[in-house]
Amino acid sequence: MGAAVGSGGRVDGVDGSESMLALARSRCADQAWVTFHPGDATDLPFDDGAFDVAVSTQVLEYVADIDTALAEIHRVLRPGGRAVIVDTDWDNLVWHSGDAARMRRVLAAWDEHLVDPHLPRTLARRLKDQGFRVRAEVIPIINIVLEPNTYSYGILGEIQDFVAGRQGVSAEEADAWAEDLHDLGRAGKYFFSLNRYLFAAEKG
Repeated sequence: MGAAVGSGGRVDGVDGSESMLALARSRCADQAWVTFHPGDATDLPFDDGAFDVAVSTQVLEYVADIDTALAEIHRVLRPGGRAVIVDTDWDNLVWHSGDAARMRRVLAAWDEHLVDPHLPRTLARRLKDQGFRVRAEVIPIINIVLEPNTYSYGILGEIQDFVAGRQGVSAEEADAWAEDLHDLGRAGKYFFSLNRYLFAAEKG
């Protein structure tokens, strides 16, 4: 975004994690017009009507008070300003496994990593309630191999670590789940598909 707006524009990022803010600042060190701020999605540190565009990618599903967060996005946008929001409904995940029952248990435990694993189902209505005009589209992810540059490879280890000890999933079972997926990858039998949902909203 910093490259897109150039030095004649401005980009402000907000995150509650100091380590993430430090990483972002280092990545954008050569773009003085890009700045980062500690903050919360339900209390953005900006004036009313300060921005032309707001972007939230895989954030709101971690926020307990969604309606306040959407109201904050609406507040900081100018009239006619646009918001782009991307989130995932984890029920549409299709992940081939040698043990379907174990996969269901692992994914049920994985749901605990966020506040609302099904947020996209209600986002359009909630955005309209805040005064936005809304359209939506699907962003499909599909992996038929298990390789380091694929999305599912990236989250596999994260899921394995998170679910161990949750909802009756033992560390040994989490390890066996991950090894099964690697075995399927090595055998050429791997399949993963997940939809993300993009909501493009315009402030009236």
